[in-house]
Amino acid sequence: MIISPTWAGQRYAVLGLARSGLAAVRALAAAGAYVVAWDSDPAARERAQEIDGVIVHDIATLDLTGAAALVVSPGVPLNTHPIAAQARAAGVPIIGDIELFAQARPHLPPHKVVGITGTNGKSTTTALVAHILETAGRPVRMAGNIGLPILSQDPLAPNENGSGIYVLELSSYQIDLTHRLDCDVAVLLNITPDHLDRYDDFAAYAASKGRLFAMQSADHDAVIGIGDAPSAEIARGLSSRGEHLTKIAPGVCMDQSRWPSLQGPHNAQNALAAIAAARALGAEEAVIDRALETFRGLPHRMEKVREVNGVTFINDSKATNPESAAPALAAFSRVHWIVGGMAKGEDLDACLPHLDHVVRAYAIGDAAPVFAQVLTGKVPVEEAGTLEAAIASAAGQAVPGDVVLLSPAAASFDQFRDYEHRGQAFREAVGGLS
Repeated sequence: MIISPTWAGQRYAVLGLARSGLAAVRALAAAGAYVVAWDSDPAARERAQEIDGVIVHDIATLDLTGAAALVVSPGVPLNTHPIAAQARAAGVPIIGDIELFAQARPHLPPHKVVGITGTNGKSTTTALVAHILETAGRPVRMAGNIGLPILSQDPLAPNENGSGIYVLELSSYQIDLTHRLDCDVAVLLNITPDHLDRYDDFAAYAASKGRLFAMQSADHDAVIGIGDAPSAEIARGLSSRGEHLTKIAPGVCMDQSRWPSLQGPHNAQNALAAIAAARALGAEEAVIDRALETFRGLPHRMEKVREVNGVTFINDSKATNPESAAPALAAFSRVHWIVGGMAKGEDLDACLPHLDHVVRAYAIGDAAPVFAQVLTGKVPVEEAGTLEAAIASAAGQAVPGDVVLLSPAAASFDQFRDYEHRGQAFREAVGGLS
């Protein structure tokens, strides 16, 4: 695991004991810190109790004065949770596991860090950057919001091809909890409305993304997609960086025929950003080309599950808002679209320009009535209700050459644990088709 000797003898409170929180508890305890940990989930508390030297106690009842930091998981809503005011009143910094990693960096072998953020596409781009660098023979660790806690990773050692590289997917929540992460390469893909329940307004959400560059040294590389106004404004503010700033413009035509897992205009933009990041780290063009061809993508992100009777079934369960579903619709010419779940809003505006690709829509989950109403008159639509019913109906109506696409444009929590559970249910149902 990754630890810092500066944590030894310091007091830390850790709130939230899912993957990243539990990894932070383990790393702090291993470094000799005094750790009090808490989670509302009894099973999570039980896991923390198994770690030597950790006290499991409700942090809300503690006096935090004198603590080195309150470490919170990204899922803790600091805009509403009382623990935030409690920490600020005690003068205690509120940080996350990425900030702990930044503190540990001086004690790690020579390395570089790539930080990748954006409303959509950051998981695919993170995995693609890591794949390119691995193809180049560089020591690589992929971590962060992609589901791999950075502190649980083994430190990288340089090899004959160069220093180790940590490739981090960073959500706005993680950036909010980070203060000194100086990325050697920082990437911003896009900014569209999302997570607005955690911010005062859209401008505040965009400013959170921009902080990734505010933490960065001016002579380090910035890669920014300028297809939306907030991202373009951030890029303009970095214009003095000159050759250390790469702008990714929308609508660039590319031959993606040799990249089976990178189809659609959105993946062209993701690929361009990954290419720019890899070039900044010294990857050669021939290596980059080979890596783009061999990249296999990520589960639940434009994942080809199966072809049945000439119909292709695509699992894009990770598309939890209209902005992330829209590129999937744009990627295929004849789509049977499974849409719905727990909506983050009542519109599908981002998807409307691509409805000419939709043969029929199948609305599911809590959002089914609302989404069906939005789509009525624009495309044929039915309220299927459940994912299984939607798959069965789509499979019965699709013809060879069509695509049945699960790209829900909504969260999953009405019928599933998370988007992964929803995607796995799609795989299993499609696997049972004949």
